[in-house]
Amino acid sequence: MAVGVLSSSSSFAADVICYNCPPQWADWASMLKAIKADLGFDIPHDNKNSGQSLSQLIAEKANPVADIAYFGVDVGYKAKAEGVIEPYKPKGFEEIPAGLKDAEGYWHATHYGTLGLFVNKDALGGKPIPACWKDLTKSDYRGMVGYLDPSSASVGYVGMVAVNQALGGSDRNFDPGIEFLKQLQKNDPIVPKQTSYARVVSGEIPILFDYDFNAYRAKYTEKGSFEFVIPCEGTVTFPYVMTLVKNGANKDKAKRVLDFILSDKGQTIWTNAYLRPARPVPLPADVEKRFLPARDYERARSVDWGQLATVQKSFVDRYLGEVR
Repeated sequence: MAVGVLSSSSSFAADVICYNCPPQWADWASMLKAIKADLGFDIPHDNKNSGQSLSQLIAEKANPVADIAYFGVDVGYKAKAEGVIEPYKPKGFEEIPAGLKDAEGYWHATHYGTLGLFVNKDALGGKPIPACWKDLTKSDYRGMVGYLDPSSASVGYVGMVAVNQALGGSDRNFDPGIEFLKQLQKNDPIVPKQTSYARVVSGEIPILFDYDFNAYRAKYTEKGSFEFVIPCEGTVTFPYVMTLVKNGANKDKAKRVLDFILSDKGQTIWTNAYLRPARPVPLPADVEKRFLPARDYERARSVDWGQLATVQKSFVDRYLGEVR
């Protein structure tokens, strides 16, 4: 069972324990600072991914360590089924669209992103920025393409769903996605299990299946030349959700944290990290102009992640058996 560990910062007395709130992902660093400033609560960084967080919650079910958790929505469905989370509807819950929350309040979206290609142009060695999924199988990009392990990380599975849907597959037919991965495997892809933002920024991974918010963060805050590409064949959007851990030790504080994250102030913090808020909080004008044009986002579609969660294991089994 893959599990992560709390960072060394957890040695201080934490007020609330959050699983999967890594500082380099989605600018959790700024969110946790804001929680400290507004609520006075210390929450240590935690570098698990969604799948590792769920594994840990299951292992600790009889004696929970975490108070809240942050998942890809596919893992939110699984966490509810495993009985490791409990319902809570933060202030503003009613404003979240129906497709972005559990009706009983077991989980709710806090923001969502669009899956595409996060590209370090300086690391391409003069090669063109890929425009389409199929470009990645060209020999020009041998050893340059990375995707997170879909058997472990939510973003890994989202990337596979995006490719499969874009190439003509469906939630009942993963053949196009598996065939694409077989072709990509011949190109020596890099397949990390953990968030790999820093590895793209450093040039170690020139092209990564990742979200728009990470690519924009790099483009506008890092030294170097970075771009986000919505592949020509299309892609998908994906919500990230927050949950209250069942029988957590700091439940009252945890609820206040969830309230803050869904408040206008909390949601606006996400927009400054180039995330689309779950509630109808508009993007600030200076943020919106940094996104790709709206016509490019027309290639991104929403899908039924509840249904896709039910077929995830069958896809992972095929991936492990036929690709890796």
